[in-house]
Amino acid sequence: MKILMLSSIFPYPPTKDRIELRTFHLLKYLGARHEVTLVTNCLSGVGSEKVAALRELVQELAVFPQVQSITEHEGLLNQAKHLTTFLGQGKPPQVLSNYNPAMQEWVDKAIADGEFSILTAEHSMSEIYVRPEWREQLKTVVNIHHSLYGIRKHELKTHTGKNELANRLNLPLLRRYEESYCAKFNSIVAITEDDRKLLKELNPESNITVIPNGVDLNLFPKRVSNPGGQRIVLMGAMDNSANIDSARFFSLEIFPEILHRYPEARLEIVGARPVPEVLELAKLPNIKVTGEVKSMVEYLHWATMCVVPTRRGFGLQNKTLEAMAAGVPVVGSDLALLGLKVDGANVPWRAMRANKLEEYVYAIGRLFAEPKLREKLSANGRTLVEKEYTWEKIGQRYENVIQKL
Repeated sequence: MKILMLSSIFPYPPTKDRIELRTFHLLKYLGARHEVTLVTNCLSGVGSEKVAALRELVQELAVFPQVQSITEHEGLLNQAKHLTTFLGQGKPPQVLSNYNPAMQEWVDKAIADGEFSILTAEHSMSEIYVRPEWREQLKTVVNIHHSLYGIRKHELKTHTGKNELANRLNLPLLRRYEESYCAKFNSIVAITEDDRKLLKELNPESNITVIPNGVDLNLFPKRVSNPGGQRIVLMGAMDNSANIDSARFFSLEIFPEILHRYPEARLEIVGARPVPEVLELAKLPNIKVTGEVKSMVEYLHWATMCVVPTRRGFGLQNKTLEAMAAGVPVVGSDLALLGLKVDGANVPWRAMRANKLEEYVYAIGRLFAEPKLREKLSANGRTLVEKEYTWEKIGQRYENVIQKL
């Protein structure tokens, strides 16, 4: 098949964020089996070696300069301007800010020339380049890494958003936006069942398939020994608002009680680009903030357990899958374990669930004290990833969606 893949975000390196990670691995899988052309934006800081590495995976690569995206830390005045733009144009500011007219012109010509049988929009931000009438000319797929409407709806329900008023104003706009753009596509891919249900509610006639994220088992091999001890690791990009919240919540509200009961306990916050709110946590007793490290898996292998105390965001958490792949026991919130079968009737015990202080204290205390429990979670977690969450299996499922069209 001749496949045209559109990505508003440059999908390399795959270690940068989960958007790059998912797009890269699906591109890699399809590129080895089909004639794939990737059209993408690229910030000026991306070096030629990264462009060259991506070009090796595809038949053709078209790269266009990208303007700097909107950040989530902008002031109230700019947020008000963005809301006005959203009202006027019907598309979120973060989608419009990535839009490149030159890339649109290239895509328009390729579709007019009839070069491709399949078009995929990777991440919802890439939908802006797809015209509604193309649905009748070729088969179109949108790979929704997360529902913007779903995220804001969840934040309002749980009161975990940074700006509740802005979320309330944006929610009906986001609902209308997702209803509108999903109607342009022959097929929709979502990461979790929760996203599928939400998108189906917005688009009852849509063909929606759930395909989760995966793990590269070569990068996250199962550890060969159980180190014991009282070493806790918390990982993630530490300039991401959800990860910042997780690090501060656990360090300030949970870890002091852990330390009170287990004075030898250590917490390592591992992840690139830590912001000041994270760096200041290193001043607290027995907490280390590492910043970017050469090998995330080494920190996982040395740890007694990995905590994933996610309270914000929506969708499958890559960090949970990576810890399980590495054979490290996981203590995670409901959001951290969303979409994963880790406990319950007739399900092997694969992770410990915790949302409140007493639940974290109980779970962590048991893992400190019970080597056999650590081994059980380690083995069951790794087996789950091997059976269902390798990128090879995820790529096969994505290819199946395309072939069915």
